[in-house]
Amino acid sequence: MNSIKEMVRDGKKVVFLWYKEGDLWYRTECGFEFPVPVKTEDTGTAKFLPEDKAMLFMRYIRKHMAFLESAKADS
Repeated sequence: MNSIKEMVRDGKKVVFLWYKEGDLWYRTECGFEFPVPVKTEDTGTAKFLPEDKAMLFMRYIRKHMAFLESAKADS
C-alpha cells in the first residue's frame, strides 16, 4: 500500500466510484478505495465532485488506512 503522501502529492486525483449506505466511495490514482461519510457533521457544506484533488481527501484516506490496519491486526 502506498503512503498517504504518495497518494496525494503532485496534484494526484481521486475519482468517485459509488454511493452506498451513507458513504461516497472514491479511488486514488494508485487504486486505494476509501469511504467519505455523507453526514452534515463530517462534511458540512462540501461539494463532492466526480474527480477532485486527492490532497483534499487526506483526512478520509488516513482514517480508512487506520481502519484497515486495525482490522488486519485483529485478524
